[in-house]
Amino acid sequence: MAAKTKFFYYRIYDDEEQSNNFKSTLEEKKIRRLLKAYEKKSDGYHNKDFVAFLKKTDPKAEFIEVTYISY
Repeated sequence: MAAKTKFFYYRIYDDEEQSNNFKSTLEEKKIRRLLKAYEKKSDGYHNKDFVAFLKKTDPKAEFIEVTYISY
């Protein structure tokens, strides 16, 4: 039986105040280090570009949709 992949879930905001959610197999500390590397190569914060950059290290990273339910 194959081991289950553990995912971590994040919400990010970019320079255009766009909010997105994504999942990754990387823990927060590693995400923050990669964000600093992305900052050095980028002229701003753009969620789509950051997740594409992240996929080079974590091919399983992807945007997710979060739906809020109330009752």
